[in-house]
This record gives sequence, structure tokens and C-alpha cells, in this order.
Amino acid sequence: MELTASPVKQCALELKLPIAQPLKIKQNEDFRAQLEAIKPDAIIVVGYGRIIPQWMLDLPPLGNINVHASLLPKYRGAAPIQWAIAQGETVTGVTTMKIDAGLDTGDMLLKGELPVDPADTSETLSPKLAAIGADLLVETLNRIKSIKPQPQDNSQASLAPILKKDDGRISFDRKADEIFNRLRGFQPWPGGFTSFRGKNLQVTQAKAVWQAIPPGELFVESTRLFVGCSAQSALEILELQPEGKKRMSAKDFIHGYHPKSGEKLGTGN
Repeated sequence: MELTASPVKQCALELKLPIAQPLKIKQNEDFRAQLEAIKPDAIIVVGYGRIIPQWMLDLPPLGNINVHASLLPKYRGAAPIQWAIAQGETVTGVTTMKIDAGLDTGDMLLKGELPVDPADTSETLSPKLAAIGADLLVETLNRIKSIKPQPQDNSQASLAPILKKDDGRISFDRKADEIFNRLRGFQPWPGGFTSFRGKNLQVTQAKAVWQAIPPGELFVESTRLFVGCSAQSALEILELQPEGKKRMSAKDFIHGYHPKSGEKLGTGN
């Protein structure tokens, strides 16, 4: 719960670079005057998450450059890494772009691709994309005057909106691989959750299997736990967290709660 400087600020302090941390920039005349006095050739915006005011867009001759963690025009928005995994993408990447007044709609500069490992979650993929993005940004700045910006094809665009708690609610009417991808993408929050015997149940690790079990229905096989999904698929639940308890293996859950084949998840009873 301690306030900690970001790695960017820590590096700036070590290099004795001037730092400004305005609470807002949209109607901040002091901050505007600071930037105008610097007369920047370009402004770099990464992970800001708010609309850049028009005066700031118009200020640098080479534009405001953003590093976005998807292969635009796919996954415009606040959670591109999470939604790319949730949608089962096998390749994603980073795009440098010029910011305009829209939501990640500006002209593209450079792209870097990265395969998505089947075991990747948003937590493991994020640092990989950050490393690619850092190198791509340096290359973009070095070549900024020679790069020909490419307009985005809006017909190919998809949105990656900010995650909501309910995005983590598991619908067993989906296929098992779709649910599995959402579990991977929505780590650490909102995760994947359902209910068991009227109480919240977090599913923290699972894998998709082909097994015909009615959607939402449990099947217990010795120390293994399965739940049915659509299209004759199922999730094998490997780790879970009952309400008010610590994470536990499926084996420990079976020994402690004695779930029965045929019981349902997500019914609230």
C-alpha cells in the first residue's frame, strides 16, 4: 500500500531529467506553458488511458506518438492484451502510431509481431510486449522523418474495452476452449468465477478437453474434476478457490467439499 515511483520515473530521477506530474492536462495552462516552452519535436504517450487534448496533439511538428499493445486496427481500447488472449489469438504484437482525436484510430508507423504461447496469460504476455514496444519506439523515433504513416482500415477494427467484473463470470454455454482463453486473458482480474452451492467459486487453473457433459454440470472422476461446456467439450478444473478460502487443487476440493457428479455450477443453489 505504499506509493512507489514507476520505473520510468525512477530512471528519470537517476538521469536527473526534469519531471512533471500534473493531475490533469486537458485544462492545465501551467502544464501547457511548460510544454510549449520546451518546443518538443514529438511527444511520446504510453499507457495514459485518457483523451489527449487537441492543443497537445497540435503542438509537436512530428506528432504525439503512442505505443499500443496490439496489431492495429485490431483491439483498439484499454485492454488489448487481455482481449487478444481471450479471443484466442495466436499472434499479437505492438504498433506505434500517431495519436489523433479518436480512440486508437491514428495512422500506424511500425509494427512488431509476437507469437502467443498457449500457456500465456495477460500477466506473462504483458512484459514480452513491453520489451518489443520499447525497441519499436526507439526505432520509430530514429526513423520518424522517413516512415510513411499508414491509415488504419476501419472495417478491420475490433474493440478491447476496459474490463468489468462481470466479464469474468463463466458461461458454460461457451465452448471449453473459449472459456479457457478467457481465463488466461482475464488474469489477474476479473479472473473467472462461477458459483457452487450458492457461494462464489473462482476457477484459477483449468484446461479444455473433449468430453460430453451437459453444460455447467460437474463430473467427478476419482481426484479429477470436470465441468461440462457446449459442443461436447468440458473444462478440467485443476485449481480453484471457494468463497472465503485459499486456492486449492481439484483433489483437495473433492476431498473437502465432496462434490457429486451431476451437481451444477453457476445455478446459485
